Amino acid sequence: MSLLFLLSGETSLRSQLKERRARLYRVAYSWCHDRTLADDLAQEALARGLARIHQLRDPAQLNSWLFKILHNCWRDCFRCQKGFQDLDELEDHHYAHDETPEHLHSRSQIVNRVRAAVALLPMGQRQVLTLVDLEEFSYNQVADILDIPVGTVMSRLCRGRQALKLQLIELAPAAKSKSAVLRSVK
Repeated sequence: MSLLFLLSGETSLRSQLKERRARLYRVAYSWCHDRTLADDLAQEALARGLARIHQLRDPAQLNSWLFKILHNCWRDCFRCQKGFQDLDELEDHHYAHDETPEHLHSRSQIVNRVRAAVALLPMGQRQVLTLVDLEEFSYNQVADILDIPVGTVMSRLCRGRQALKLQLIELAPAAKSKSAVLRSVK
């Protein structure tokens, strides 16, 4: 099966590879929290995928096939770096919108809180959560990508979402729970 046949045309190929690379990078970054490593993982996954494109049986499964390769690259990298630890340093994101600085700052704080909460999850829950909720893969596709049973995907997802909810509540700024007391004035 030819790569050009699979992705239909050179201009289309370039745009489709850009899109897939961005998605691979986003998921890799959510797993490792290191821009350089995420970039390397996405690049390696694409390189392995392009080198083995002839092994792809169903072109409709290209996305899940590439994410499975990304998972394997992550596993290989994880094995090589036995002392690897999650980084808590999260970089600010710059938005190219015509919004007020207050709105941008508020959004940045929310994104940082969510990323920090996701970073606190165990790796298995983090992987399943990002693949299902961010990349919108089905449970079966995630099970295939990570080589785990579908039941494990569902339980990790459930536990991950519950833990994420608790983490977000804990990471929330001091809630304005002290509501104003209404007093009747005569």
